[in-house]
Amino acid sequence: VMPFSTGVIGEPLPVDVIKGALPAALADLQAEGWSRAAGAILTTDTRPKLATLTLEIDGSVVTLTGMSKGAGMIRPDMATMLAFLATDAELPAPLLERIFRDAVNASFNRITVDGDTSTNDAAVIAATGRSGVSLSAESGNSLEAFSEALESLCVELAQAIVRDGEGATKFVAVQVEGGADSAECEAVAYTIAHSPLVKT
Repeated sequence: VMPFSTGVIGEPLPVDVIKGALPAALADLQAEGWSRAAGAILTTDTRPKLATLTLEIDGSVVTLTGMSKGAGMIRPDMATMLAFLATDAELPAPLLERIFRDAVNASFNRITVDGDTSTNDAAVIAATGRSGVSLSAESGNSLEAFSEALESLCVELAQAIVRDGEGATKFVAVQVEGGADSAECEAVAYTIAHSPLVKT
């Protein structure tokens, strides 16, 4: 069991309430529980953020599904956002960590709502292997297709956080070109995106 939380920083969690609810939660586990879970983790969000996609690899269908939450105090890293993803493909943990980190850096770590940071954020992924599709560093085009699908799913979930931002009425994408490197471009983009003058 891995606990995750957002909310008031420094406020102890109601351990007895959580312990009391665990048996019923365990008994209620179901493969179709994603939408209920996506709704259950909301705080100031106005709607659940849930997405899924499939791709064909070597004649078999691979599924990726994810949910995220967040609406305020959004500017990784750190920010008050959570994202949980899963795939039925099988990948070695170090490889999955590497491609997931790349996907997170291209999605959740590129969004901002208010420029405020927090102590409570997480993005995690689980690979069950239930599809029977196994990917490795030698999987070539199949691994590339999977990586692109994972990044696409992360971008969709990250953008859903921005669209549901506290007080947000616009969705803006800032594209910077011509910088010395990606870090310089990102610094310029955040300067623009965090400017109250630009926002008003």
